[in-house]
Amino acid sequence: MAQKWRVPRLPSNRNIPALDRESLQRLALRYVERYATTQAKLARYLQRKTQTRGWAADDEPPIDAIVARMAELGYVNDRAFAEMRTASLSRRGYGRRRINADLHAAGIGREDVDAAVPDDEEAARISALAFARRKRIGPFAEGEPDQAARRRAFAAMVRAGHPLDIIQEILTHRQQ
Repeated sequence: MAQKWRVPRLPSNRNIPALDRESLQRLALRYVERYATTQAKLARYLQRKTQTRGWAADDEPPIDAIVARMAELGYVNDRAFAEMRTASLSRRGYGRRRINADLHAAGIGREDVDAAVPDDEEAARISALAFARRKRIGPFAEGEPDQAARRRAFAAMVRAGHPLDIIQEILTHRQQ
């Protein structure tokens, strides 16, 4: 028997009606009640739904108007999402570059990213130490790492978005 994930999905026999304005609004409301999201992510979701289920009217689906209405009502707040996501990624030990890339992928505007991501060297150092502790590298490594382990630790911290000077400082410091 083939695994489900390898079997291509065939169109369903269910007769699902095409979306209209009311059903699109219900989908948007259901999405924002279940997920913390951004305006861009909500727009992509609604666009995907109209492509898969079809649009009943002759005109274009009012995706931008629905997204703007959700933002006006406060159901979608890009700045709050950026602050929440920044705090979460910082606690997990990711650096400014990685956080900026994540927020950009979520469709957050530059002004909201700049307001949410701290440009503080001490916060960057705390975040890098949290990453090192979580990955058990640098001062949190057990034993003396060999050259290959040092390269892997350095690469992991670069991928996590930390500045090179902080990476050098953490990886050369041994726990007392």
